Amino acid sequence: MLMLVLGGLAVSITALEGVAIARRLKNREAYDWGAFWTTVRINGWRLVVEAIPMGAVLGASLPLGAWMYEHRVWTVPMDAWWGWVAMFFTTEFFYYWMHRAGHRIRWYWASHQVHHSGNQYNLAAAFRQSITGKITGGFVFFAPQCLLGFPPEVVLFSYAMNLVYQFWIHTDLVPKLGWLEGILNTPSAHRVHHAANVEYLDANYGGTILLFDRLFGTYVPEKDNVTIRYGLVKQVTTYNALKICLHEWGSIARDVLRARSLKDALGYMFMPPGWAPDGKGLTTEQLRAHMKVLTGSASGVPPEALLDGKMPLPAMAQNQADGVSPSHVPAR
Repeated sequence: MLMLVLGGLAVSITALEGVAIARRLKNREAYDWGAFWTTVRINGWRLVVEAIPMGAVLGASLPLGAWMYEHRVWTVPMDAWWGWVAMFFTTEFFYYWMHRAGHRIRWYWASHQVHHSGNQYNLAAAFRQSITGKITGGFVFFAPQCLLGFPPEVVLFSYAMNLVYQFWIHTDLVPKLGWLEGILNTPSAHRVHHAANVEYLDANYGGTILLFDRLFGTYVPEKDNVTIRYGLVKQVTTYNALKICLHEWGSIARDVLRARSLKDALGYMFMPPGWAPDGKGLTTEQLRAHMKVLTGSASGVPPEALLDGKMPLPAMAQNQADGVSPSHVPAR
């Protein structure tokens, strides 16, 4: 019941944002209402999936967390203020690595790409989430938190609060927030995260703060002179909710079936999106190399012809791009 109430509230707030954007631009077509209703349908499917025992997000992770808590190295007192401070930073740490895996490991990306599939950046993107969390098991990243002495139910609560914070940052309406940039996960920082521009790919993974992005070299500030194109690198144009949720799983299945070895099959599943066994894929790094060849700068949005393998590069370009060629379309 709580999920239905919160879901209804999120839909209402998001719809109000859509009306505000349409009025501000004096053009209702500027806001993609088709995408809005697609997101609503995706969440309808999520309700169906969450009716399956164990919950759509938890899968085997909750029992694993309970087992780890039983074998915890110590107990963190949640009736002390420092216990909640420790909970905040450990949740942020494990969220960072779960989110980073969601972009750098294709198995997790197959679910997470749903969140990035919208071609506009607005509050609707915040609750466009995967229906296949049971399959990927991303919540397992938080199980070690229980080994450190945090009760599983408190870990789940902390993770939920982390996600609640992130709702408001999915907007193009809020400008940069001055000195808070680079400290908190702001709308500006998260716009970078949702960009398809190659210089912005795989950046700003933090949930509420950007501490671990700074520590691990993934923080990228928004540039004033760069126009952001949102959505996947290879844009999704369908409004079919199930297709959006499952298309990458279909691509993985096709790649695995045509793999020539077990190593290649595992690579298609667990290497970065766009990976190919012959080195001729279109990973983030390879896309940047291609754009540097094409434009002189490792920036911008890759042209469709490159993504579709219809733009062969000259020999000089191949050398600069470390021998890669656009033969494998990335699910980015």
